[in-house]
Amino acid sequence: MVVQAEEGLITASVRVRHVLVATAVPAERDAVARAFPSPVERVPLPGAGLTRTAGGWDLLDAGVGPALAAASVSAALTAARLAGTPYDLVVSAGIGGGFQPEAPVGSLVVADRITVADLGAETAEGFVSVTELGFGTVTHYPPRFLVGIASEATCAPAGTVLTVSTVTGTAARAAELRARHPRALAEGMEGFGVAEAAAAHGTAVLEIRAVSNPVGPRDRAAWRIGDALAALTEAFGKLAPALESWNPHDDQ
Repeated sequence: MVVQAEEGLITASVRVRHVLVATAVPAERDAVARAFPSPVERVPLPGAGLTRTAGGWDLLDAGVGPALAAASVSAALTAARLAGTPYDLVVSAGIGGGFQPEAPVGSLVVADRITVADLGAETAEGFVSVTELGFGTVTHYPPRFLVGIASEATCAPAGTVLTVSTVTGTAARAAELRARHPRALAEGMEGFGVAEAAAAHGTAVLEIRAVSNPVGPRDRAAWRIGDALAALTEAFGKLAPALESWNPHDDQ
């Protein structure tokens, strides 16, 4: 099947793959939806809303923060598997803060590492991650071939996207995160939770962030939420047709 993208609108009429896109808030969901023909169906799920687009992708209102995102995505993955239509891919998508100058406001980033930045313990010597404590993982790695497709299609750099439970609001905190994660391009609040749910269900995961503000001191005058949402729409207008070339077996 051929899928064409014209001016950011995906003109596919049938499903290419069974893909779940998880956003935190309705504004992000609607930005993704604008890349597709008009949504045609609302599907009720426990604690979350699912929009099924005419382009064949499902858009989930997953909620804010890693815990709620993980719960919502897990519910959607379970429902799909019980219905006999399991998802091939989960995409965590939304706006977020960008580390300067690598991720300027209005740009896109693709995660090749989805890392939770504040899961661990503070010690006299500094922060120790939960992995270093021996209790679990702090990083998920999206399939490399899939990251390459997404990065090339959207012209977005690939790097670490951090998940935080508390958004960075000071220069000192931004510097601390960069010191611990020198490849970090952006931070958001849901990616790791989405990745944890996807991993538990054996489903591939991807994270895409549109940069709405610099990571650092909170300066609302510098935020460009509208520009970031527009970039998110454009990204999915390019990503969906590009996924035609993705075969999950390429990453095994």
